[in-house]
Amino acid sequence: MEVGFKRNEVKGVVFYTIPSFERTGLVKHLFTTRIGGVSKGKYASLNLSLKRYDTKEEVYENFKIICDIGGFSYEDMVFSDQVHGNVIRKVTLKDKGKNFGGSDISGVDALMTNERGIPLVTFYADCVPLFFLDPVKKVIALAHAGWRGTVAYIGPKTVNAMKEEYGSNPKDILVGIGPSIYQCCYEVGDDVANKIKDAIGEWGKVLVKKAEGKWILDLQLTNYIELINTGIPDENITVSQMCTHCNSEFYSYRRDKGMTGSMAAFMELS
Repeated sequence: MEVGFKRNEVKGVVFYTIPSFERTGLVKHLFTTRIGGVSKGKYASLNLSLKRYDTKEEVYENFKIICDIGGFSYEDMVFSDQVHGNVIRKVTLKDKGKNFGGSDISGVDALMTNERGIPLVTFYADCVPLFFLDPVKKVIALAHAGWRGTVAYIGPKTVNAMKEEYGSNPKDILVGIGPSIYQCCYEVGDDVANKIKDAIGEWGKVLVKKAEGKWILDLQLTNYIELINTGIPDENITVSQMCTHCNSEFYSYRRDKGMTGSMAAFMELS
């Protein structure tokens, strides 16, 4: 396991990248923070969600800012429509531009493609971002893994979809497990803990009992274990071990009691 994403700052915009992905030279990718945009108040400043009562104009401008920084085409972005499920959507050139409106992508928590020039975009405000890159078959995927998606095996299902659709070998796939609410701040009840216990055999590594009916959950490690069990080598996985709840660079739905913006994961085959 490689630990840590790389912090970058360009023109006042702070974002994170995955060193193993950068070394391939095959993708443009990044995970945003809240720093460097034009949104105000609770949404300051790089909010990328139109579902948070921010103004459309400011969110559109934030996207233009991050697309300029990352070298992505604003017009060609393809958005997910996340519901905390495990549906994976294959994206092709005909899907370019399915972003702010008129998209038929709904109920989708993961996007994948083997076609160049399509910026895939998924959204986060505490849930775990999963980045996938197969440098052999030249396939990428992004998945949104909250606890519901994690117990529904969104990560392993994305790996299986890459295998079935593109012939990817798990031994070749690189993974980045991005910033999310981390074990230091993620208290859950028995209902969530029991679902985690049902989902992975090694639950003792990810759950610590805090009090009666209260547990501390390491959701990043849970996804790591699920992905190791698909055959992805330990050395192919980078875990950020960063907490969106602790770190004021990020939006956090739980910390801010829902009155907050969203970060986004971007990735495109170059």
